[in-house]
Amino acid sequence: MGENIGFIGLGIMGAPMAANLMRAGHALGVYNRSPGKAAPLLAAGATAAPSPAALAGASDTIVLMLTGPAAIDAVLAGEGGLLAADLAGRCIINMGTVPPAYAVELGKRLAGHGVTLIDAPVSGSKAPAEAGTLLVLAGGEPAAIDAAEPVLLAMGKAVVRCGRIGTGSAMKMAVNLLLATMMTGLAEAVNLGEKSGLDTGLLLDTMLAGPLGCGLFAMKRDMLVNHAYPVQFPLRHMAKDLGFITQAAQDAGAPLPLGQTVAGLYAHGPEDLDFAAVKRVYEAMS
Repeated sequence: MGENIGFIGLGIMGAPMAANLMRAGHALGVYNRSPGKAAPLLAAGATAAPSPAALAGASDTIVLMLTGPAAIDAVLAGEGGLLAADLAGRCIINMGTVPPAYAVELGKRLAGHGVTLIDAPVSGSKAPAEAGTLLVLAGGEPAAIDAAEPVLLAMGKAVVRCGRIGTGSAMKMAVNLLLATMMTGLAEAVNLGEKSGLDTGLLLDTMLAGPLGCGLFAMKRDMLVNHAYPVQFPLRHMAKDLGFITQAAQDAGAPLPLGQTVAGLYAHGPEDLDFAAVKRVYEAMS
């Protein structure tokens, strides 16, 4: 028998993740700042809550899939926020991307209300969210992660146990740094090839046929060939995450010369397109 799950944050990733919880047999309650985004889930049997506090009252576990610390703080402490409810004994799973230091602070804050936090951002974009094949990067008490694993595996293909609270977010920082860097390198190489007179499709097929071939490059091939970037992971979110990564690197004392350059490129990209549209920054520079 499934749990009563409360889900907050029905964006590009959150909506399909919430749908997969229902498919796994969990009773789902939802809250979203823009109520219209909940309509497909409500039609499938989810229940809408008028506030985060009301959602908490009807939920055993609460999943947050929000854009960052400011959004989480608003859901916690805003009018009708989660902290207005009696949260003792609840588990909150934060699956959005936040800096590791914020995850640690959040864990301490929630512990004061009797809440167990699992710091569990995900690796993947829209398509894996829809397919339920995200990689869950979990930080927290081992017993808490064990208890939450059926919920996590309803949304992902595997749970990576990273360590204490904050390490899930630290893993996400490292993963997204590499993701952004790889995409930027591909965009730069393709732009060079195009400016040298090469056909874009031939160029990418050649790259994919050799040792450089990888899932990310294959996923972005058609976007680059067609010069169209339907959103899987918005560029504005990657730019935001790179800001978190820069702060995390400063906190950890890790040099970030390449990451800072990459962050500067994404800061000038078209925010509402997929992050592969960093290629348009190169086109503008050429």
